[in-house]
Amino acid sequence: MSTPPSLLVEDLAFAYPDGHQALFGVDLRVEPGERVALLGPNGAGKTTLVLHLNGILRGVRVRVEVAGLAVGEEHVQEVRRRVGIVFQDPDDQLFMPTVADDVAFGPRNLGLPEAEVTARVADALEQVGMADAADRPPHHLSFGQRRRVAVATVLSMQPEVLVLDEPSSNLDPAGRRELAEVLQALPMTLLMVTHDLPYALQLCPRSVVLDGGVIVADAPTRELLADPTRLAGHRLELPFGFDPSRV
Repeated sequence: MSTPPSLLVEDLAFAYPDGHQALFGVDLRVEPGERVALLGPNGAGKTTLVLHLNGILRGVRVRVEVAGLAVGEEHVQEVRRRVGIVFQDPDDQLFMPTVADDVAFGPRNLGLPEAEVTARVADALEQVGMADAADRPPHHLSFGQRRRVAVATVLSMQPEVLVLDEPSSNLDPAGRRELAEVLQALPMTLLMVTHDLPYALQLCPRSVVLDGGVIVADAPTRELLADPTRLAGHRLELPFGFDPSRV
């Protein structure tokens, strides 16, 4: 029996209550262990698509599955465990007195034994290089450290898919490098929403471009970034002097 894809989206259309049509029949398939960048200009529908992956939003005439499990009311809790979303602002995910409390929050809500919670917290913090910060208040950490702790809060749930929203935004060069090293070492499927094209090239062999609520490109990241006409047509820009063929 073949392994189901980590993410499967078929014919996803979605309109907000004000009538704005954000998605027009999106199809996306991501295999287990794949690393895919989701690119596109502001307003393209990227966040709307991501919020369908764990049932926060629900479209019409749509099939959305996570590892073969349909995203719907019946499976919503299990789907949200399997798909971990790391939001752009880490302070949206860090609200407890200590780093360890934040990372333990999800596993405790699952009702796991405290010994299992403690083990998951230690493992997640080790994976993001923040084991020494377990007893520190999150607001005492640098922005880059808080972002890595936000990743740990998701890893402690042992997800199958990690979704990151603009993970490199507002990071200094050291924080950007440290986060990249963490993400490169993770074993799960990764979907990264980003405007940072060099980061997409560094971390994701495949890129999908969403524009105007439809997928307009799906190609190897290096091939896509080597086409300046296509990039410009979808308001995507490489940093001045960056040559993807030389990386």
